[in-house]
Amino acid sequence: MRVAAILAAVVACLGAVHAIPLETENLDARFDLETRGLLVTNDFKCKSDNNPVVMLHGLFVNRNLDLNFLEKWLRPQGYCTFGLTYGEYPGFPIGGLKAVAESSQEIVDFINEVLEKTGAKKVDLVGHSEGGLQALYVAKVRKMSDKIDKIVGIAPLTHGTDLSKLLKIADALKVRRVIDDILKTVGCDFCTGIAPGGEAVRELNDGPIVQPGNKVTIIASKHDVAVTPAGEASFIHEPGVFNVLLQDVCRRDLAGHIGLAIDRNMFLLTLNALRDENGKKFRCKLLSGPPVMN
Repeated sequence: MRVAAILAAVVACLGAVHAIPLETENLDARFDLETRGLLVTNDFKCKSDNNPVVMLHGLFVNRNLDLNFLEKWLRPQGYCTFGLTYGEYPGFPIGGLKAVAESSQEIVDFINEVLEKTGAKKVDLVGHSEGGLQALYVAKVRKMSDKIDKIVGIAPLTHGTDLSKLLKIADALKVRRVIDDILKTVGCDFCTGIAPGGEAVRELNDGPIVQPGNKVTIIASKHDVAVTPAGEASFIHEPGVFNVLLQDVCRRDLAGHIGLAIDRNMFLLTLNALRDENGKKFRCKLLSGPPVMN
């Protein structure tokens, strides 16, 4: 019973969705979900003076079910964006499931493909949750830093997560190994390594995380219950890193871990980072969600 209860809580925490209302305010760049749809495809003929931006989704989602709103919003802002679904199994359209050591190679291959097809010298990486961890991991552990300029991590699992202390409870009850075995059995190898001390987390935190030549921005929310302790599980306290808690900029923003992916205020923080304008002020929205046309 203890194992079942904790496992249910872990799964609920990993998949917790925060309901964020849609808003209908005009933005400088806006799109119509009804006419343009939710799906995003790669256009390798896209031209821009900015670096190509590779979007990296989180756990239990895919390329078109996480950062797709942000990706579409960035395009009219002058960015060529590209994405993939990594860490998925054949016939199962959900990614981020494989161990970081395996799925990160897929990301490396995709970055090389983007550089080859666009002719760019470097890419920028924007990653949410696991995608933020992957961005940092690929730059450091996969030694891709010379092909990367900016990294924007949105609630990344930089130092692992205790899932609101659920993993500590599992350790105290001596059921952690059983839970890990169950998660592996259902195909989520990534899930077993997300705690502080997990293999990928250890590799990333062995020495400086940020690599020479990379500009890193970390965005977190105090309402995050999946990557915890909120903020500190993500932030990197190294020279040159811009750490920002969403509520320090927009104090009434209620976005949690999943809600960050469709949060208009997060969009603007990400745009600031890509433009080398971290700290630039903007008008916050109280109830933020993906921008749509009136």
